[in-house]
Amino acid sequence: MATDTLKSRTGASSAPGGLRRLLLDNGALTALIVLVIALSALSGDFLTTDNLLNIGVQAAVTAILAFGVTFVIVSAGIDLSVGSVAALSATVLAWSATQHGVPVVLAVLLAIATGIACGLVNGFLIAYGKLPPFIATLAMLSVGRGLSLVISQGSPIPFPDSVSHLGDTLGGWLPVPVLVMVVMGLAAAFVLGRTYIGRSMYAIGGNEEAARLSGLRVPKQKLAIYALSGVFAAAAGVVLAARLSSAQPQAADGYELDAIAAVVIGGASLAGGTGKASGTLIGALILAVLRNGLNLLSVSAFWQQVVIGVVIALAVLLDTVRRKAGAGSQAAGSGGGNRGRQAATYGLAAVATVAIVGATSFLHNGSAGSGNPKVGLSLSTLNNPFFVQIRAGAQAEAQRQGVDLTVTDAQNDASQQANQLQNFTSSRLGAIIVNPVDSDAASNSVKAADRAEIPVIAVDRGVNNARTDALVASDNVAGGELAARTIAERLGGNGKIVILQGQAGTSAARERAAGFATGLKAYPGIQVVAQQPADFDRTKGLDVMSNLLQAHPDVQGVIAANDEMALGAIKALGAKAGRSVPVVGFDGTPDGLTAVKNGTLYASVAQQPTQLGKIAVDNALKALQGKKIDETVKVPVKVVTKENVNGFTG
Repeated sequence: MATDTLKSRTGASSAPGGLRRLLLDNGALTALIVLVIALSALSGDFLTTDNLLNIGVQAAVTAILAFGVTFVIVSAGIDLSVGSVAALSATVLAWSATQHGVPVVLAVLLAIATGIACGLVNGFLIAYGKLPPFIATLAMLSVGRGLSLVISQGSPIPFPDSVSHLGDTLGGWLPVPVLVMVVMGLAAAFVLGRTYIGRSMYAIGGNEEAARLSGLRVPKQKLAIYALSGVFAAAAGVVLAARLSSAQPQAADGYELDAIAAVVIGGASLAGGTGKASGTLIGALILAVLRNGLNLLSVSAFWQQVVIGVVIALAVLLDTVRRKAGAGSQAAGSGGGNRGRQAATYGLAAVATVAIVGATSFLHNGSAGSGNPKVGLSLSTLNNPFFVQIRAGAQAEAQRQGVDLTVTDAQNDASQQANQLQNFTSSRLGAIIVNPVDSDAASNSVKAADRAEIPVIAVDRGVNNARTDALVASDNVAGGELAARTIAERLGGNGKIVILQGQAGTSAARERAAGFATGLKAYPGIQVVAQQPADFDRTKGLDVMSNLLQAHPDVQGVIAANDEMALGAIKALGAKAGRSVPVVGFDGTPDGLTAVKNGTLYASVAQQPTQLGKIAVDNALKALQGKKIDETVKVPVKVVTKENVNGFTG
């Protein structure tokens, strides 16, 4: 009788908690269903088998990363390094298999071991070094990305053909990334629900001190938890690289935020103790559905970011409200404690950031003891072969002329580039060369350098609303016209085409787009059925083109504002590329020219990036010496096709 009474009381007391969990799970699923219904009503191309599989493919990498992050968040931790670990693991696989002859099976094991090693380092710093998870994984984020760049020298590395099949389909319809996502999801669900380590995660996240007092070896469990996160990150990196047929050192940049968002949207608590693999999968699908649907509806890239940001903010707000509701009358006290700990964490992050910047400045100043002229070069990214070639040309010219050249990588982050330019100005360099991430965002930093009487040379892209001593660039408008003329003549003056635009805000993107428009005016039979930005990125080019093919399966040609996006479009087109659908790129990068030779890329409007870097350094030195230079230096462009590619030297 007493036992029955106890059970009834226990059941009554646990019912509200079970109901809350059930409602929360259904809330995420309900949100996904509402999104699918709304987008199906708005676009007739959304609710098709091909498009739903396409969404699955795009969700796969985020979901696999998020499954690993789920382990960490359930145990009340955080892992900001998964994107970098994914890139590093893929780079290790490609580097070892293609450049050092390591058997593919062993190379895959090395990639997984890389993920485990990174996870163990995170776990050791957190469990035994007592670093906050935010700080430890933030450090690994930087270390992993840096090692990936060091190993690859900033250039994509071709992926082994046998591993590249992970980006293909089974039976001609089932995408392998989706299959891998399902397998990894089942593995995550099994670990969380059926294993000792899974139960330990919930215990540690619920109350770490109570778990320790009950005999749980918390430090060892944390090592295992972060190692598991590393395994899933490595798997995600391999799948992503397989989709692109190459390991790119800057791949998965920012994916850690998507992974965390997917976990939280799926119902996990950032305070720990709750979370499911099924909820994480729903969260990843919500993000993929949003991006896919907004692409299909041709929503501006700016509004896409707004919508996705609002969804993430609402998910975190929901988590906060839920925790306060669960805390009841103690919410105020415990919330204050949580806020205090959170403030301490961010304070430590700020101190670490200041220390890193200070150390970098100290080392830079310490190494700048020669009497040679000093020039700083800030590149928008080194994840693109085009900009790697600019750097190579600049470094060769600097060495020839005895110039101390400092090169920085803004990683396509305008804010980071502003900091770099500010550091250059504070360091009183003789001259600055800038390849803007964003032509408008760079203006204030360039104005500050101008006030300090430091000459500024813009390369490849101009700077808006600020004076530069010179702009060294290809004639992007003329190049855009050449690209338009090439695709139009290839199609006989009639056909439906798609344009993949560059990164919004950059002069190169605007000028090439203007050239496309001008060139197409002479061919009224050419119909542009869609124009979408893919940010000069191969991965985004693949995803955006995959989305657009759902709405425009009869597309007959593609113009991309650079070769990286063109190569992504080729992957999306599959067997159609170079046969029924010609693709024209821009830049003449090594990968692009290889695709031209192979016939998958019909043509590339080739620039001479090494010349851009060389001429920029030469003009910077002349400006530093007070010599007269031309305000605009145009480097010629040329259409390269299969007929003349072997004779093109670049």
